[in-house]
Amino acid sequence: MDENTPLLNRRSTSSESQINNSKLFLAVFAAVLGNFSFGYSLVYPSPVLPKLKSPDADPRLRMDTEQAAWFGSIYTLGAAAGGLGAMLLNDMIGRKLSIMMSAVPSSIGYMLLGGAVDLWMLHVGRFLTGVAGGMTAASIPVYISEISHKSVRGALGSCPQITAVFGALALYALGLVVPWRWLAVAGEVPAVVMVVLLVFMPCSPRRLLSLGREQQAEKALRWLRGNHYDTHIELSAIKHSISTQNKVTLSQLATPVYYRPIIISVVMRFLQQMTGITPILVYLEPIFSQSKVSLEPRYDAAIVGAVRLISVAMAACLMDKAGRKALLYTSSLLMFLSSLTLTMISHTTPCPPGPAPPNLTVSLDYNPHNYTGNSLYASHQTSAGLIPLISTMVFIFGYAMGWGPITWLLMSEVLPLVARGVASGLCVTVSWLTAFMLTHAFTHLVDSYGLYAPYLCFTVVCVFCLLFTAVCIPETRGRSLEEIENYFRTGRTFTINRGHSPVQSS
Repeated sequence: MDENTPLLNRRSTSSESQINNSKLFLAVFAAVLGNFSFGYSLVYPSPVLPKLKSPDADPRLRMDTEQAAWFGSIYTLGAAAGGLGAMLLNDMIGRKLSIMMSAVPSSIGYMLLGGAVDLWMLHVGRFLTGVAGGMTAASIPVYISEISHKSVRGALGSCPQITAVFGALALYALGLVVPWRWLAVAGEVPAVVMVVLLVFMPCSPRRLLSLGREQQAEKALRWLRGNHYDTHIELSAIKHSISTQNKVTLSQLATPVYYRPIIISVVMRFLQQMTGITPILVYLEPIFSQSKVSLEPRYDAAIVGAVRLISVAMAACLMDKAGRKALLYTSSLLMFLSSLTLTMISHTTPCPPGPAPPNLTVSLDYNPHNYTGNSLYASHQTSAGLIPLISTMVFIFGYAMGWGPITWLLMSEVLPLVARGVASGLCVTVSWLTAFMLTHAFTHLVDSYGLYAPYLCFTVVCVFCLLFTAVCIPETRGRSLEEIENYFRTGRTFTINRGHSPVQSS
């Protein structure tokens, strides 16, 4: 070993070799059940709306276009409120209790949805499940990052998104066989299991140290790392981090090192929602019904859910191997091509009616040529009916490869630590309000102009995503936080000075 290696690093390496991750994985599993519930509740309208808009629906619950728009979009208003509320609860009662508290609005919301006898119960139920989703989306990543150690933090950090996607897939799959009221009953199960498991999980050691509870923090860290782990080094590092953390002032926010990464993060969250991902996921089954897909819409939705899960898992593997910008370019290009295809196939111009054939009874006679022509036409219709499904799969795949996960990753990398609380709150608000606006307008646009209008808007946004990636987003793979901060301070280079000698990053 090099004599210049610090003793602290030697001890840290020795301690890391004695870590037992089994209980850490259990704690993460308990927490991410909240993300499973979030993904499940977000796409709940997909199989439910077709039943509530059908002529056979209960007259008290039957929805018109405006009511369906509110049923799909009010969830995002609840998520915005829940996300902002969780930011306050995280500091007041801690991360673990904030996650557990999300089960209250979730359970009440699903009870209202499952037992609804009037429209207001459906809307309030959707809003409350949105509040729970916003709380879990804001609290769980923080809890996981604070209980994880650096060698597994990256892998465990991708678990919330993967489990949210798995929750959406579970909803699509259950929608194939379960009545819509029982879908709400099933939605309560993950939240209840989450609370039961989290009762036995420790609080965040960082949270306990910030409250001055050193013995409890040491006990929690030892439970998470194993009995043979030396907790003193990690506890000292957490104490040092807490003691050196300062609050940002308004004058500091006016400097480029703060406002440039905040603007980039906010615009990325805005563009992420403007690609149309939320309304597409929320209205997936109604979209396929209107697209005349050859398969049943409910099966199409389940297939897309499975593709989304696979693509998110692939993105987690490629995140550190490929550059952030390379994945964003690929993501934007795939979404552009697929949304352009959807725009073209949904823009149908009806032909003017022509004269009727002189003898309609001729078509009833058997003719080998007519039979062959009809078979070819049917085959063409079946092939054409698969194009919306394939294009939607490519769109979801592209989003999950780049603009879905990397937006969150870049936020954690570029936002200054002292301004992360305020900046994260701003990003959450912009993201969910944009999702509400788009999800609410989507139904009206489709009813007035067909799928062509929203798909055209999404295509244009994908072009802006490409341009924004090229012009504004830095490549952060392999960069230290010091280098990234220096990039925003100078606006030109990742060059940093160590010991008065400039080092140029390649």
